[in-house]
Amino acid sequence: MGLLNLSCLGLGYLLLRHWVGAVLCWIATAAFLVVALPADVDGVPAGPLVGYGFFLLLAAADGARRGLRADLRLKDAHRRLALPLALVLLAVPAGGSLAYGSAREEAREQALLDRLDGADRLVASAEGLPFDKAQPIYRKALATYRELGTEHTGSRAGKLVPDRLDAYYEQVSAPYGRKAYCDAVAPLTYLRELPRTVDADLLGTRPDKTDEPLAHSLYECGVAALGLGTAQPAAEKSLNALYDTFPESAHAGKVEPAVRAALGTRTAALKGGAAPCDTVGELRVLRASLGVLRDSAARGVAKDAAEAVQKGDFACGTAQFRNKDFADAGETMTQYAADYPRSRQAAHARSIAIAAEIAEEEPAAGRKLPPAEEPDGSRMVMVVSNDGPDPVELLYTGPISGRADLKACADCTTYKESPFLGSKKKIKACKGPSSKYPKTTLLLPAGNYHFLQKTSSTSVLRDTKSSKQKIEPGYSYTFCLYTTSLF
Repeated sequence: MGLLNLSCLGLGYLLLRHWVGAVLCWIATAAFLVVALPADVDGVPAGPLVGYGFFLLLAAADGARRGLRADLRLKDAHRRLALPLALVLLAVPAGGSLAYGSAREEAREQALLDRLDGADRLVASAEGLPFDKAQPIYRKALATYRELGTEHTGSRAGKLVPDRLDAYYEQVSAPYGRKAYCDAVAPLTYLRELPRTVDADLLGTRPDKTDEPLAHSLYECGVAALGLGTAQPAAEKSLNALYDTFPESAHAGKVEPAVRAALGTRTAALKGGAAPCDTVGELRVLRASLGVLRDSAARGVAKDAAEAVQKGDFACGTAQFRNKDFADAGETMTQYAADYPRSRQAAHARSIAIAAEIAEEEPAAGRKLPPAEEPDGSRMVMVVSNDGPDPVELLYTGPISGRADLKACADCTTYKESPFLGSKKKIKACKGPSSKYPKTTLLLPAGNYHFLQKTSSTSVLRDTKSSKQKIEPGYSYTFCLYTTSLF
């Protein structure tokens, strides 16, 4: 009777017609099934399992005790049937235990598949995000793949990990497939360096397959950024990474020809180009990049780049002058003459700077560029005197351009003007003894000139005066400078 009660169904009590005991066994078994089912990965909690086992032992002991007392009253057929039936019915809990173990294993498999599915959803959610935002998501998903692929290799989920890793590599490296080479550098570098943190056997040859795409991306990204100061990353960053990581690659060998091509394109654009100032800006960026490249062949192009920048500076200044941007032209050409004092164009640059400064006050002075060469032939004398209390800087442009400085006249004053008079009174300057006035002598070829008189004092309101003068052959000229202030 004890063995029959171990069937979990209280069959010993049924044979003894002990209905209360049978009902208690049914209630205990039903309660245990409610707790145990459905099967969980962690199995049945220890408390209910121990309690139910203890209950079955008590039921078996009680059934055996009651069976011994009632044995004499049982019919012979019942006695002969009881023991075989008890042994057969012991298969019920044993079979249930096996079935529960199988269900528990299936639950474990399903839990692992759910984790795999969660990692898949993480990878899918990162698609299209900038890599700096997607990388933490990718790392979290990869941690799940790594655990399933190394700690649960024999599970159904573990066997699916290789396919998931293939899809993972494909999605992370997707920018390379779209030819977005600069965007591809960071994710490809991440994939290539995964063996540092993830089991190399699990990754297999996948990291090695990123070498060619990464080298290609570094090359394309770096070459595309040559001369572009706003490019991210800068050309030298990508190209130096290429030299450091793949120094023997075919892509590293293509950098020097690409640099020369970029330089040639921009140098050609200086000749008749619509925007030489923009082009020279790109040339400056290109020259700066070449100065820090780790490849000696590419650095060798730097000298050519420096010469192109010099040509570009002059082309920019002349373009500004022609476009009537006289302030910018004067600044550009003044800087050119300072940067390249030994250049054959330094004198011409100074002439253009002077003409641009005069043209800011007298636009007619900027109708055409000053000539690059001074004309041959005779020159006429022009004596310039300063009838003013301040030093004067005199600028002139025409067949030749130049500037002259005159000292202040110690005994001279400003000439007063009143804006309230109907007509200005004619000023008679330089009427004193000639020795009174500081002088300078100009030797000018014949032609039309523009002059600009600039005083260096700001103690009172004064004019900056511009004037025109035609210099004819065979004559000498005098030119009197003076300053005026409001009455």
